[in-house]
Amino acid sequence: MKTLLLVYILNFFSVNEKTVKNQNMENINQSSIIKAVEQNQLEEVERALKNGADVNTQSSGKQSLLLIATHNGNFEMAKLLVSYGANVNLQDEISDSPFLYAGASGKTAFVKLFLENGARFDVFNRYNGSALIPACERGYVETVKLLANTKDFPIDHVNRLGWTALMEAVILGNGSKKYQEVVQILVDAGCNINIPDKDGVTPLQHAEAMGFKEIAAILKSK
Repeated sequence: MKTLLLVYILNFFSVNEKTVKNQNMENINQSSIIKAVEQNQLEEVERALKNGADVNTQSSGKQSLLLIATHNGNFEMAKLLVSYGANVNLQDEISDSPFLYAGASGKTAFVKLFLENGARFDVFNRYNGSALIPACERGYVETVKLLANTKDFPIDHVNRLGWTALMEAVILGNGSKKYQEVVQILVDAGCNINIPDKDGVTPLQHAEAMGFKEIAAILKSK
């Protein structure tokens, strides 16, 4: 009986030791591939992925490898990760995903890549906004053009502030040429120009109040 108990105890500690070692090795592997992505080491990352590394590994802040590559503007790295099945919708602690961040930062090539690889339109940022809304706010014309003309994209989505993409382009823009282009793109893509903010004020009324004559003219021509 004592012998059996001793064997059981030894086996228990042996299994636990192996488990701890495996966990430590997994943590080292995760840390290594995160570092390799951060340093844009394509060959090392591909080697790790071929050897079974998780392409959706996340950092301590829940940033996925693909989000890190997107943050750093490393398009070849992003393509590599996507080719191994990286999730373009995986969100971090502040609700950024590769797709949402690419839209918000005007990285049009990344946005196109992610649209072709499973980008979802029902995953929103921390403001309950789409990839299009911050792109309009910041006047990223090419990104806006791509998203606004993507089939089934929710062009009239309303965020937590009660604003559409059009509303943000008017209220948070400065009325300059790039914002005029953004508004024209949205109008041409069929956005609803009459969705008001939480106070019942429409984009046209805001444009007129802010003295954005060109934008007001675009909205009136609808």
